[in-house]
Amino acid sequence: MGNVTAQALAPVAHDLSLWSLFLMADWVVKGVMISLLLASVWVWAIVFEKLTTLRRVNRAADGFEDRFWSGGSLEDLLAKEGEEPGHPIAAVFGAAMREWKRSAARNLSSELAVTGLKERVERAMVVAIQREMERMERWMVFLATVGSAAPFIGLFGTVWGIMNSFSAIAGMQNTSLSVVAPGIAEALFATAIGLIAAIPATIAYNKLATDLARFAGRLEAFSAEFAAILSRQSEAAAEPSRGARQAGD
Repeated sequence: MGNVTAQALAPVAHDLSLWSLFLMADWVVKGVMISLLLASVWVWAIVFEKLTTLRRVNRAADGFEDRFWSGGSLEDLLAKEGEEPGHPIAAVFGAAMREWKRSAARNLSSELAVTGLKERVERAMVVAIQREMERMERWMVFLATVGSAAPFIGLFGTVWGIMNSFSAIAGMQNTSLSVVAPGIAEALFATAIGLIAAIPATIAYNKLATDLARFAGRLEAFSAEFAAILSRQSEAAAEPSRGARQAGD
C-alpha cells in the first residue's frame, strides 16, 4: 500500500523534446510556431535566390564591361545584348542606345538639341536603373519584416502559452516544478522559433542591402561614363552641321 501511495505522489515524467513541446502547445501557440517556421523557410529561399542572382549579374556585368571597353562597335553590341538584355547593365545600355538613336536621327545642328539629347539619354538610363533595381530588390521588404517582427510574434506565442500554463496551474492547485516546467518550456519554444526566423533574416537583409547598393552604384557609374561617351559623339556629329550653317551665312 505504501509503494502505491509513493508512486501516485511521484512527479509525472514529461517528454520535453521539441516535437513533444509542439504537440503539447495550445492551438494558438501552434499557429504561431507554424507561421514562424514557414517564414524561416521562405527567408532562406529568398537569401539563396538573391545571392545567386547577385553572383550572376556581377559576372554578366564583368563580361559586358570587357566587351564594351574593348573598342568594338556600339551598334554590334546593341544588336547582340542591348535589344533583348539578359542582365541589368545590358538593359541600361540598351535603353540609352535606343534613346540616342531616336534622338540622333533628328537635326543636331544646335547646342540646345545636343543638350536635350544628353538629358533624354540620362533620363532613359535612370529609369532603366530604377526598373532593374526594383526587380532585384523584390522580397527585401519581407526579409526586413521578418527580422523585425518575428521576435514579437514569437513573444506573443510565449505570453499566450504562459497564460494557459498559469490557468492550468491554478486549476491543479500545484506549483511544483514538474507541473510548471512543461507549460513554460512549450511557451518559450515559440520565442526560440521567432529568434531562429529573425536572426538570419536580419543578417541576410543587411548583407543583401549592402550588395544591392554596391551593384546600384556600379550601374550608376556605368551610366555616367556612357552618357559622357554619347555626349561627345553627339557634339562631334553636330560640329559639321554647325560649320556648314556658318559657311552658308
